[in-house]
Amino acid sequence: MRAVGKAALCGAVAARGVYEGARRRRSRSAAAWERTNHAGRTVHLHAGPAAAAGTALALAAAAGPPRVRTAGALTVVAAAACGAYDDFAGAGDPRRGFRAHLGALRRGEVTSGAVKLIGIGAAACAAGAVVKERPLDKALAAVVIAGSAHLVNLLDVRPGRAAGAVLALAAPGLARRGSAPLAAAPMGAAAALIADDLAGRTMLGDTGAHALGAGLGLAVAVGNGRTGLALHAAALVGTALAMDARNHLCE
Repeated sequence: MRAVGKAALCGAVAARGVYEGARRRRSRSAAAWERTNHAGRTVHLHAGPAAAAGTALALAAAAGPPRVRTAGALTVVAAAACGAYDDFAGAGDPRRGFRAHLGALRRGEVTSGAVKLIGIGAAACAAGAVVKERPLDKALAAVVIAGSAHLVNLLDVRPGRAAGAVLALAAPGLARRGSAPLAAAPMGAAAALIADDLAGRTMLGDTGAHALGAGLGLAVAVGNGRTGLALHAAALVGTALAMDARNHLCE
């Protein structure tokens, strides 16, 4: 349990430190970090890089095989980078879901959403290849990691929903001896930021949501065998397809 507490504390301290530093720093580009939330209030995106930094640093320092820790940290950074690109390059783009972005790609238009899908998918494949040994398990792990990143991002539509989901979904992983510290990493980062998120002072954006989701997915992938991976992968794919269909009908 000491390793779990250390990982959670590391994630929380790093996330909070980055968040406070970004929030207090005044710069000419401050407006670029502002968004209007569902209630029409202006909020900032500082929670995004804070969540990414906290999760990545906690994974890098967590107990466990170095290759797994390194793969986890790098995957979170990659997911955050792809999310950040979409947060800024894709700001104002009304297209949502796989269908819209892949359709644009077929027409020769590379949207920020397509870059995000390809980038996070590639990072998830690389991480899956590191944390699992058999080809099928590697593929399932990749689906779980990328799918988790996508799921948490889908939930980031109301204050605190994405961070709360990470806390709830990662909690069962604390009971798994091999992956408990990995599950604690995104939980610590989410816990440090959820109060400000709920209060409507900040939002995770794609940067933070994808980072937390990738960290969550890595813990799930490491902590499950083939049956568990297959069940998680099926649930994530089914949810993604259902949400994509709903977005398409609402267009």
